[in-house]
Amino acid sequence: MPLTDTQTLIIILAVAFGTMITRFLPFLLFPKTKKTPEIISCLGKTLPAAMMGLLVVYCLKDISAVNPPYGIPELISVSAVVILHILKRNALLSIAGGTAVYMLLVQHVF
Repeated sequence: MPLTDTQTLIIILAVAFGTMITRFLPFLLFPKTKKTPEIISCLGKTLPAAMMGLLVVYCLKDISAVNPPYGIPELISVSAVVILHILKRNALLSIAGGTAVYMLLVQHVF
């Protein structure tokens, strides 16, 4: 059943409002004139690495060591990410390079 124009408009406005709240709220809660609470500073330093770790675990959770291709494309791709990051120290390049290696492997090799 397709959405009506009114339902579509309500959804768009709700998404826009939610996006605006998540973007503006930190600046309202923690203005530059006030010192940022220590717990927020700590979270700002630790959460990016934790989220990357969570994404790695999520991406590798379905690998089977007993069924072909035995996780080989994933292992090669993770190795490519690590090597690129050691050489270039650029997270975007490392992630894009690892993704490209993985896609080439699963579409053309395995």
